[in-house]
Amino acid sequence: MPAYANIGAVIAVLLAIGAGQACAQVKLGAVLSVTGPASFLGDPEKKTLEMYVDDINAKGGVNGQKLQLVVYDDGADANAARTFATRLVEEDKVVAMVGGTTTGATLAMMPVFEEAQIPLISLAGAVQIIEPVRKWVFKTPHTDRMACQKIFADLKQRNLTTIALISGTDAFGKSMRDQCVAVAPQAGISIAHEESYGPRDSDMTPQLTNIKGKAGVQAVVNPGFGQGPAIVTRNYRQLGIALPLYQSHGVASKQFIELAGPAADGVRLPAAALLVAEKLADNDAQKPVVVAYTQTYQQKTGQPVSTFGGHAYDGLMIFVEAAKRAGSFDGAKVRDEIEKTKNFVGTGGIVNMSPNDHLGLDLSAFRMLEIKAGGWTLVQ
Repeated sequence: MPAYANIGAVIAVLLAIGAGQACAQVKLGAVLSVTGPASFLGDPEKKTLEMYVDDINAKGGVNGQKLQLVVYDDGADANAARTFATRLVEEDKVVAMVGGTTTGATLAMMPVFEEAQIPLISLAGAVQIIEPVRKWVFKTPHTDRMACQKIFADLKQRNLTTIALISGTDAFGKSMRDQCVAVAPQAGISIAHEESYGPRDSDMTPQLTNIKGKAGVQAVVNPGFGQGPAIVTRNYRQLGIALPLYQSHGVASKQFIELAGPAADGVRLPAAALLVAEKLADNDAQKPVVVAYTQTYQQKTGQPVSTFGGHAYDGLMIFVEAAKRAGSFDGAKVRDEIEKTKNFVGTGGIVNMSPNDHLGLDLSAFRMLEIKAGGWTLVQ
């Protein structure tokens, strides 16, 4: 065989290798609570990431490369989340992480990504995820402090100033309880009584009976997520408590309404515009985004949207846009561009991040909703 034939074969191999590298996949990590007590948060997050990564790849990927989504299910176990975080960094070599679902899982994983200098965009609620600011950690949902502030503002509009708290003892419930206690004085709200419940409690009647017998209480606020708030809501109605009941954005899904049943009617909570997409004004900047996400999610899953899937959409798109601006998947460059996110219209609001703000949402991003006849209505 002539020598030039061998040279040609070598060139062909090199070209093939180059082509393979050009379309090589980059790995995006996700540790989510797909099963377990936070599954109604984690399941729509996983479905959202999968369908939109597929869509991005079908359109050519990002920076000429396809995304490979690597998902682990922590079952709402913070220790498992940390183990998976280490695996994503050391074995999977991810370029970024979108997750975790819960506050506890996120807090457990943050040191892993901080040490590895890999961007982490959390889908959990507690303000302590981003305060103090950590260089590599961001998040998309509204904070528990914002939820307290939004609820208290609505209470004041109703001339209600004395409340009771019944809080979950999980990481989110404890954090939101602490935030509500901290901001209540400046909001002109007095907390007259407090109760709590554990994640495995199946009856909150004793705690609610104590609240019912407390003189002066005008409304009740329930910081928590998972099935606990649905049990609280059912027991609340069974006891015939007539005071206004507020839940957190940690239950902003149709599943909460289904779990609580008719008892959910009249409950108010702060949530993203996503839940009332079609009811937004036509000139609302978020309307095209939330309507498109709602239609896509419902068509592909046959399930109603939740704000939790929306948080995953926002996290993924913020990462994708940052990587495009960076022109690469270099961790430091992508991190810098995430921090520079401006006027990003997401399902949770219009995001404007900065070196001092790794969330980028203000209180206007929250809408106050009331459940009526098993559906969401906007409180005007």
